Amino acid sequence: MSETAVEEHVAETDGEALSDGQAETDGQAESDGGFIEPVPMEEDPEGLFAGDSGTLDAAVRRVLVRLLRGRFLVADRNRAQWKVLLENQQLIESRLHDLFIHLVVDHDRGIAYKKQVRPAELDVPILLKDDPYTRAETLVLVHLRTVFQREQGAGESSARVDVEEVEQTVLTFFDPDDKNLAARQTEIRTAVRRLEKEGLIEEESEGRFRVTPLVEIVLSNERLGELREWLRTQNEQNQQNQQNQQNQENQR
Repeated sequence: MSETAVEEHVAETDGEALSDGQAETDGQAESDGGFIEPVPMEEDPEGLFAGDSGTLDAAVRRVLVRLLRGRFLVADRNRAQWKVLLENQQLIESRLHDLFIHLVVDHDRGIAYKKQVRPAELDVPILLKDDPYTRAETLVLVHLRTVFQREQGAGESSARVDVEEVEQTVLTFFDPDDKNLAARQTEIRTAVRRLEKEGLIEEESEGRFRVTPLVEIVLSNERLGELREWLRTQNEQNQQNQQNQQNQENQR
């Protein structure tokens, strides 16, 4: 565009007659970028990423994601995130409540975890799906919880188990006539690994584990009592079946 054209265009726009000198100055300003260029979204300093409309700080978002992805947030293992959680607990709780999820923060144990809200008076979508334990995992869990409770009652600060001890104890609850011992042992070892992955036990040396306080969260005293009663009933039933089979064989 010529200087005269720039002058005529600006004059028409502003309703003012500009001199040749003024037109030249304005034309130079335009060519030098006098108009403000739009800032790409990815360069927006207010957001953490392109198009970010969130309001939480990055550290708070990380804690929120950690709670949603994982089963527990343990203070001893995540000091920095635990601090962020306590400083922003109400804010994080609010975001979880928007998803019908309740946040539980156990300050005494230093453990935080989430629970699905299931109000009787309200139909809500279920975001958190239950992943039930297998029989072997349940049996291992009961043993771990029993050992933890016993050691606590004896005044011990921690409880430890050997994988061989766990295996031998759990095998007593399987059918004694089951000849596939190797398969049952594999089930038990797999169960131990899952509980280790969930943080209920920590391997301190090969085959030796420390039982963590998370076992109390997963298996309450009430639930432990229910499972013990169920196992007792199952054991009595197995013994009765064995006795009946023995009697039948003796009568032949």
